[in-house]
Amino acid sequence: MLGIKNISKSFTQRGLVLDSLCLDLSKGDSIAIMGPSGSGKTTLMNIIGLLDKPDKGEIFFRGESIANFTDDESALYRRRNIGFVFQEHLLLPHLTVTENIILPLLAAKYSREEFTNKEQHLNDLLVKTGISELAAKHPFQISGGEAQRVALVRALANNPSILLADEPTGSLDAKNADVLGEILVQMNKEFGITLILATHSNDLAKKMSRILRLEDGKLAG
Repeated sequence: MLGIKNISKSFTQRGLVLDSLCLDLSKGDSIAIMGPSGSGKTTLMNIIGLLDKPDKGEIFFRGESIANFTDDESALYRRRNIGFVFQEHLLLPHLTVTENIILPLLAAKYSREEFTNKEQHLNDLLVKTGISELAAKHPFQISGGEAQRVALVRALANNPSILLADEPTGSLDAKNADVLGEILVQMNKEFGITLILATHSNDLAKKMSRILRLEDGKLAG
């Protein structure tokens, strides 16, 4: 599904972060990317999601080269194929849980029938993640663990092929981190989503099918 071939990325202040890095992923894979702070985990995730571009190298999605997509093409690729979960939930405080999770649907300009089907899918996800009773609440009325589950549901709104989770449990206590980790595994298995997460947590990493370390700009198993 996803092939990364010899990508490199450097920054003025940090120097070379990714050095001819390669990675191949199939549908339904789950991988944890570990490494010290500043090793380039977030940079790699941003490049996979086309939020950033490599200095050189190729990225293939389902056999198509995407590294040189225009901004509009990149936005369409993300909307159709990528879900993002970050360390902070980034929910809009003035919107309810339901309003937060349907935002990606509004941006996608679905037909009325498609929107209704997607909305039902989101309601089902709220049940699966154990937060359906929070639908009418605002972010300030729920816990950090619950807010992160809302963010996960929002990331799955458009049925993405790839879910990118960047330190998704970094701001949670051990109990909530374990709950979110189990839900991520469940979503990966139930929907066949390719799951790529960057984490410092050994416990979360062990839930994935593969663990890779990013050091000196390269990935190693």
